[in-house]
Amino acid sequence: MEPPANREALAAIDLGAQSCRVSLLHWKQGVPRIEVIHRFANAPVSSSEGLRWDIEKIFEGVKVGLRLCAAAAPEGIATIGVDGWAVDYVRLASDGSCVANPFCYRDERTEKAEEQVHQILSPARLYSLNGIQILRLNTLYQLYADKLAGSGQAERWINLPEYITYRLGGRRAAEYTNATHTGLVRIGAHEWCEEIFHELGLDVRSAPEIVPSGSPAGAMRGDLSDLSSFRKTQLIFPACHDTASAIAAIPATGEDWAFISSGTWSLVGTVLDSPCVNEDAQKLNFTNLGGVGKQICFLKNVNGMWLLRQCMDEWGQRGRVWSVKELLRQCASLPAPHGLIDVDERELMLPGNMVGKINAQLKRAGHRSFGRDDSEIPLMANTIFHSLAARYAEVLASIAALTKKKLKRLFIVGGGGQNTFLNGLTAERTGLEVIPGSTESSTVGNFAVQLAALQGDWNPSTGVSSSVVAKWAEEMSVHGMVLSGDRETN
Repeated sequence: MEPPANREALAAIDLGAQSCRVSLLHWKQGVPRIEVIHRFANAPVSSSEGLRWDIEKIFEGVKVGLRLCAAAAPEGIATIGVDGWAVDYVRLASDGSCVANPFCYRDERTEKAEEQVHQILSPARLYSLNGIQILRLNTLYQLYADKLAGSGQAERWINLPEYITYRLGGRRAAEYTNATHTGLVRIGAHEWCEEIFHELGLDVRSAPEIVPSGSPAGAMRGDLSDLSSFRKTQLIFPACHDTASAIAAIPATGEDWAFISSGTWSLVGTVLDSPCVNEDAQKLNFTNLGGVGKQICFLKNVNGMWLLRQCMDEWGQRGRVWSVKELLRQCASLPAPHGLIDVDERELMLPGNMVGKINAQLKRAGHRSFGRDDSEIPLMANTIFHSLAARYAEVLASIAALTKKKLKRLFIVGGGGQNTFLNGLTAERTGLEVIPGSTESSTVGNFAVQLAALQGDWNPSTGVSSSVVAKWAEEMSVHGMVLSGDRETN
């Protein structure tokens, strides 16, 4: 692939529920090299007003990272793209400012909202309209929770990654891959489903315009634009849903592969050319999310490494601090557990008392629960890993049956892709060739979309081409990336 003629740098912002990253792509002797310039922690804040994100803290962390990018790229930065987790949104006042810190998708307010939404639109009817799995965290339930609380109805909203783009100077819009995760987009179309808005009494006029991946978002404005590296910088909407970006970073062709985007959540699925919305897909609660170039990411949300992190936080509060690396070392020498847990049980989706919730589930199933002794900690971690692998295998078998694909390869991207112990368990359970991808796959996909757009591979209907994005992803996978911190070079 030929680099852009000016060979200016690019910046990518990847917002995570636990960690956010700001990265820079340089050209070194004509090949792209990626460096993670800045990482900062992120977590929702619990208060009397519910579980919320500190949006100003997130934005300030982004600005710190971009200032470091400017210092590291005297050649100038051509474009910036922001991706992140889906479903959460920011309400805007009439002057465009943030009304309040946005709710976190794990806030319990959507429990009641989900029940009431389904009294109006049944899960089967919703699925026929949007093709999206039923998850109470989806934006439509959050918006309905706002309605039940008597707030926000007249206020415009914008999903969180696009809000950061908006704050940097970009226009207010909803990028297609991220918009589909709201549950408010008509299946197979690039438009809001007015029937859902109408039936639920939500105002479609408060929703932003939907644009495809790779769309221009405007020139950078504000104090950062005064820096020499940012004076000509343009903002681009990549695949704003981080999972869609991660999948775009997989340099694979053919029909024999599936993926797991492994992190806080494990998104287990495959890529299709058209939605799969038959009765079996609906019963098994599979989702049809937008992908780059009008593709469909057909997948299922599986509870991921968040389960272990919740347990580790509890153990730490009791003075028993373990690293993931040490837990994996201990688990590698343990036999398979006698009993597995249902990692997707509703209670395990909610924060707090995770150790107690896992023990309660084991007891109900007639299995041994875990005590508070230090020696029990690796045993519980081992149970979590084996249970995740078993769930992955179950979901992948359903995918093969629903899509009629003969799966042979499984690409695991994201931070969980480096978990060799879990990867091995997954290979054993599935019988598939497991291929670990980049830990920074969302960032790679973000850059791939930016590069395709810079090449002129974009049109207002379909956005960038998935094949061109895949070629750029392959180019970056061949040449590797430089990671900050230990400065490890792949």
